[in-house]
Amino acid sequence: MPVNKDAFARYRWIDERLRNKQLPKPTLEDLIEYVSGKMNGRIPKRTLQYDLHSMRYSEELNYKAPIAYHAAGKYYYYTDENYSISNMPVDEYDLQGLEIAIGILEQFSNLPMIRQFEDAIFRLASALKIGRASTDGNGGLIRLDTPQYQGLEWVQTIAGAMKQKALLRIAYQSFESDAPKDYWVEPYHLREYRNRFYLIGKSRGDKGKSYRGDLRTFGLDRIRDIWETDMHFEEKDFDEHSYFKHAVGITVLDEQPQKIALSFTPQQGKYIKSEPIHPSQKIIKDDEKECRVALELIINHELFMILLSYGATVEVLKPASLRERIKAEAAAMQKRYG
Repeated sequence: MPVNKDAFARYRWIDERLRNKQLPKPTLEDLIEYVSGKMNGRIPKRTLQYDLHSMRYSEELNYKAPIAYHAAGKYYYYTDENYSISNMPVDEYDLQGLEIAIGILEQFSNLPMIRQFEDAIFRLASALKIGRASTDGNGGLIRLDTPQYQGLEWVQTIAGAMKQKALLRIAYQSFESDAPKDYWVEPYHLREYRNRFYLIGKSRGDKGKSYRGDLRTFGLDRIRDIWETDMHFEEKDFDEHSYFKHAVGITVLDEQPQKIALSFTPQQGKYIKSEPIHPSQKIIKDDEKECRVALELIINHELFMILLSYGATVEVLKPASLRERIKAEAAAMQKRYG
């Protein structure tokens, strides 16, 4: 059974009381009084007895606390005076998991709900990095490339409006515009793609009173301001799974998906097999000459850019329209570098 945060708090206060050499060794009632005072509520006797047992024997906790009971004096104590649950060793697997978790938290440090724990996260991250540096000559086995997300300050407002089914007024400035434009939006879905966050929602016209009915994608980094409104929509007219089913990235065109065939070099094929372009990907041929894959996708800008990123390690076999588009881009590149 997973351990809850109250139990962890009790273990910490039990450990603190057992290590306190300024006070007499505690009886069970002493431990109950001490922990209850720290927790601002009376701890049942049975709960504390179970805590002591868990600290000693729980494989999940792995404290292996050397707690002993002195029958004559009716008190508890550590047989190892230097023991503390704070000093217990953490194995390499746990350290790596902790590094990843801290890295994720650091990425979202601008969110209001994370910011309130910013000091604790910073201290934990610093302690871990110092500890890793002292045990590992290069300061740790994992390096997280922490992206700097822009627009995270809007996430909490958007998420709240999604939950309340409330319209948002958004001042949005696209890359093609010189000034922001106001939109009244039914917020449906937040999505991350390549270190950018996007809001997908239905845009309304006439200050939110009448429907225009079109889905739009808003990059959070291009939002200049957001205002909550007292207008609501009845239901979320959007299924994100179906909407993105045949697309990579965040651009979904009003087109039917097409059957795509790609031929990769054998070396590049190893990467494509380990990290597929899309869940629809199927291996058609895999030998010493090529790795051929089939996909069924809408051909959008993101897919086009992904294929270009593979350079000469991929050949588009079909459809002919995509092949000609890649060919034309390659010719333009050759001319630029000619």
